[in-house]
Amino acid sequence: MSYQVKVGNIKIGNNNPLVLIAGPCVIESEELCLETAKRIKEITHKLDIPFIFKSSFDKANRLSLESFRGPGLKKGLYILNKVKEKLKVPLLSDIHCVSQLPEAVKVLDIIQIPAFLCRQTDLVIETAKTGKVINIKKGQFLAPWDILAIIKKVESTGNKKILITERGTSFGYNNLVTDFRSLEIMRQFGYPVIYDATHSVQLPGGKGAVSGGQREFVSGLCRAAVAFGCDGLFLEVHPSPDKALCDGPNMIDLDELKKLLKEIKRITDALWQR
Repeated sequence: MSYQVKVGNIKIGNNNPLVLIAGPCVIESEELCLETAKRIKEITHKLDIPFIFKSSFDKANRLSLESFRGPGLKKGLYILNKVKEKLKVPLLSDIHCVSQLPEAVKVLDIIQIPAFLCRQTDLVIETAKTGKVINIKKGQFLAPWDILAIIKKVESTGNKKILITERGTSFGYNNLVTDFRSLEIMRQFGYPVIYDATHSVQLPGGKGAVSGGQREFVSGLCRAAVAFGCDGLFLEVHPSPDKALCDGPNMIDLDELKKLLKEIKRITDALWQR
């Protein structure tokens, strides 16, 4: 049994319906964000799946200096706020330094700590102090039980609005693997656990200066994670993944989302009937 975390009208954890966190990896344009969010909302509404929109305003943790990072804090938050106002959906985005918090808290409903920064004590604590829901991405370098120490950092501020996201574990060089036991292990700490299927198929640095990916495994991993037990799915979705400016190889095509979510819905419905 996990704490129930509320994001607007959405309840996550504690046997509430599976939630979807989805959107393009990075903000490429206002038009792309609005169109993608609109289509995901239409799909999830028909399937009665709670939806939270996600996109990054700055991908500051890229390997190469040449990698596309996004529009930056000010313009990125402006675009995200447009999505929120027009489509009435909650927002999640990631921050990379404490200085981004004052502006981010004005717009975001969930503030995400990136996997590479999950052990950065000052960043975690200052984010927790905002009182916002905080999504901690488990670093690829961490064992699932290591996440408890990070949870305690958040709890030290009095904030118990915590989500934990599994996004794969380093498996040698340029490869990740999912250990589904981690979902159950981390749920024992009392907070909702989300499974990030698209980052779990990433091949970090797999194309030299940029990451590769194996999106063909996303659907199977989603089905397995939901059947094993998680409180939500995190999917990076793009209308043309092969043309995306960031993480294209591991993002799924927006046109494939409905089919995948229908499969997921059948699994969740079967689990509820047990």
